[in-house]
Amino acid sequence: MTVEVLAPAKVTLSLRITGVRDDGYHLIDAEMTTVDLCDHLTLSDGDGLEVIEAGCGLPVPDGDQNLVSRALALVRRQAMVRIVKAIPAGVGLGGGSADAAAVLRWAAYGDPRGAAILGADVPFCLVGGRARVSGTGEVVEQRPFEERTITLLVPPLSCPTGEVYRRWDEMGGPSGETGNDLEPAAIDLVPELARWRDALGEATGECPRMAGSGSTWFVDGAFPGKGRRVVKTLPAS
Repeated sequence: MTVEVLAPAKVTLSLRITGVRDDGYHLIDAEMTTVDLCDHLTLSDGDGLEVIEAGCGLPVPDGDQNLVSRALALVRRQAMVRIVKAIPAGVGLGGGSADAAAVLRWAAYGDPRGAAILGADVPFCLVGGRARVSGTGEVVEQRPFEERTITLLVPPLSCPTGEVYRRWDEMGGPSGETGNDLEPAAIDLVPELARWRDALGEATGECPRMAGSGSTWFVDGAFPGKGRRVVKTLPAS
């Protein structure tokens, strides 16, 4: 039997870091929403993983390093999985986490806290819609759905999440002026990000915000144009 499932991207609308645990994990207070930029997964009988890359972003890991493989191991299931990527990896839109969450939904696994073993964004991607996310990502409190149009700008740059958090620590834990505490650290790590932020601001007249740990910038409203992607929010599935 072959099953096709969608894995929607997430946009982190705001992100505050509220503390750091003794084990080094950061505590957050964030608002996230799913949008209609989706990877497409096909699951069928067999065992294996095929990934069709999005054409930008970081390379998608394969084998046991891929979150889909780890999700299958968590639910003790086996499948041949083909992923057609639309969400670039390493740009702050939760593509790998969305893929893992799609597999968990396929397997009828619905425990966000248990899903946190796979990664900080997987619990939210499993729940979807609009939510407040806290702890290290395992606490997901759903909020009423808000229909919203968002314009994304994804630069040809990547911001590995772990490196951005480490830079935030090295900088003494700065606060982000637009609601994302990781923004100063990401720009310090990848200075060229500022040029893309300014280009989006000039094109739209809005103040861009960074999605997650970067490199994606976003503004509210529809501003189609070269290199920009207009998306709409999705309710919880």
